[in-house]
Amino acid sequence: MRAIAQERRRRFGYRRLHILLKLPLKREGYVVNHKKLFRLYREERLAVRRRGGRKRAIGTRAPTTVPMAPNDRWSLDFVSDQLTDGRRFRILTVVDDCTRECLALVADTSLSGARVARELDRLVMERSKPKMVVSDNGSAFTSNAILTWADQSRVPWHYIAPGKRMQNAFIESFNGRLRDELLNETLFTSLAQARVTLGCWRADYNDARPHSQLGWKTPSEFAFTCHPRRDLALRYAEGSAPAPVALTAQPGKSNDRGALRTG
Repeated sequence: MRAIAQERRRRFGYRRLHILLKLPLKREGYVVNHKKLFRLYREERLAVRRRGGRKRAIGTRAPTTVPMAPNDRWSLDFVSDQLTDGRRFRILTVVDDCTRECLALVADTSLSGARVARELDRLVMERSKPKMVVSDNGSAFTSNAILTWADQSRVPWHYIAPGKRMQNAFIESFNGRLRDELLNETLFTSLAQARVTLGCWRADYNDARPHSQLGWKTPSEFAFTCHPRRDLALRYAEGSAPAPVALTAQPGKSNDRGALRTG
C-alpha cells in the first residue's frame, strides 16, 4: 500500500486504494475492510494533502467610477489566438477607458506577470501613471510581480468580481472588435507577422477608425481635444434613445405646461 500510494498513485485517497487493493489481497487470502485500511493509511501518514484553491489578490470590490479624463483608468485583459501551424499565442490588450485608445497590443507565446509589469512601466513613461487599473483575477494579474508593481507605483488595482466580465466592459468590448475585425479575418503564419499586423491595426484603430461612443471621433482625436465636462455631454448628444416627452419637474416646483388648468 505504501509503495502504491507514494510512487504510482500519490493522489489516491484510502477509499480508492481500498478498491485497488481489494481483489489482489483477496486472491492471496487476506480480507481487509475499509476501516482497517483507513487505520493503516493514517498510521503510515499517507493522507493526501488537499490542494487549496487558487489564491486571489486582495483588491477593491467597490463599484468603479466613470472615467472623466485620459489616464483616469486603464483596463487590461488577454486574448488568445493561434498560428497556422497550431501554436497558440496570447495578446495583452490595454485600453484607456476614457479616450478608448488602445495603448498596447503585446503578442507572445507566454506573458507572465513580470512581462506585464515591464509593459506597464513602458506605458507609464510614455503617458504618465493612471489613476486606476482594472483587470480580472487571472494568474498573471494576481502574481507577485503585479502586486509589487502596483505597490511601488502607488496605482490602485481594481479586480472585478470572479465571473463578472461585464464589470470590465470597456476592454471586453474592445476585445470583441479586435477578434471580429482582425483575428477572425487573418491567418498568422508567424509571431513576427502577428506583431506587425497588430501594430498596424492598433494605429488604424486609434487614428482612423471613428468610435460611436466618442461622437464618431477617432480615439486619438478625442484624446487630443478632450474636455471632461463638455465631452461627457457630447458622448450622449447623438444617442439613439428618444427624447423625453416632458421635462422632469424640480422638487418644490410644478411644470406649468403639464399642469391641468381648471375653469
